[in-house]
Amino acid sequence: MRRHREKGFILILVIMTLAAISTAIYILTAHANTMLFQSDTAHLRATQRNLTASALTWAGYNIKNQNTQALNKTENLDTTNITNRPATLTITIDAPENSKPQAQITTSTKNLGGPHDRLLSLPSRR
Repeated sequence: MRRHREKGFILILVIMTLAAISTAIYILTAHANTMLFQSDTAHLRATQRNLTASALTWAGYNIKNQNTQALNKTENLDTTNITNRPATLTITIDAPENSKPQAQITTSTKNLGGPHDRLLSLPSRR
């Protein structure tokens, strides 16, 4: 009778240990997904900042040199060398005769391959 009770106690102990381990794995997995989402979002925002900086440089150069081909029309710039993710960069330079030129910059970056596919778009007027 004593031997039967020991086996039952060990079985209950093993089942409780497995339950505790599975709970810990579940919690760690949830935190890992959150960290992955946050790091992907930070990377997308950094990419958009780089795209915006490149667009401002391009617009400043064209405004300074009074490039009439780039003024008062929308330009879609090539982003293949700036980022490894699909991205679009659109610039419109408004140059009224009596006021300072303004650049309308629109960036869009997409995260691929993750469980949290998302698209970040950032319109800005400078």
